[in-house]
Amino acid sequence: MVSLGTLVAFALVSLGMVCSPGPNMIYLISRTITQGRMAGVISLCGVMLGFVVYILAAIFGLSAIFTTVPLAYELIKWAGAAYLLWLAWKAVKPGGQSVFESRALEVEPPHKLFLMGFMTNLLNPKIAVLYVSLLPHFQDPSHGSLLVQSSILGLTQISISFLVNLLIVLTASQVARLLGQRPSWVRVQRWFMASVLTALAARMALDRR
Repeated sequence: MVSLGTLVAFALVSLGMVCSPGPNMIYLISRTITQGRMAGVISLCGVMLGFVVYILAAIFGLSAIFTTVPLAYELIKWAGAAYLLWLAWKAVKPGGQSVFESRALEVEPPHKLFLMGFMTNLLNPKIAVLYVSLLPHFQDPSHGSLLVQSSILGLTQISISFLVNLLIVLTASQVARLLGQRPSWVRVQRWFMASVLTALAARMALDRR
């Protein structure tokens, strides 16, 4: 089983990842503003299916690859750290676009909304980084089955992501309008998330397991 301390630490990392600007958040905000809350919820369901695919891949395939080819983990670890640093820079670079600036989207039927949400998440490298590079850091063979630990950690991440993104969908219009009037708060949010992402990148790069 996963210890309470490990679970809390992973939950905080998951919260930091889901709150950082990325394709999922931008798409859900834009879709909700363009087509309404129901469209946002349908899109969110597709996003959640993408998480399920990643966790199943992590549970049943990636561990075996890393055990057989240690170099694969090293390459992914450094690529993941570099990507997190790139996200941090993107959040604070001069002239960067705020995640709360919606994009014009065409009105789509429910089945296409679900598929687009699924593909947006499935092709999101930030999620690949979370499951491929970060998940092994929170597993301990001495605490029992890695399959059970992966399942618990994955369900924790999915639950946190669903709740945060659902809140974003339900308040997208209000939040976008509110933050549009407070550029100083947006700058604080950007620097905070850049700090979180940099810390994660440092932890990933310095790991020796």
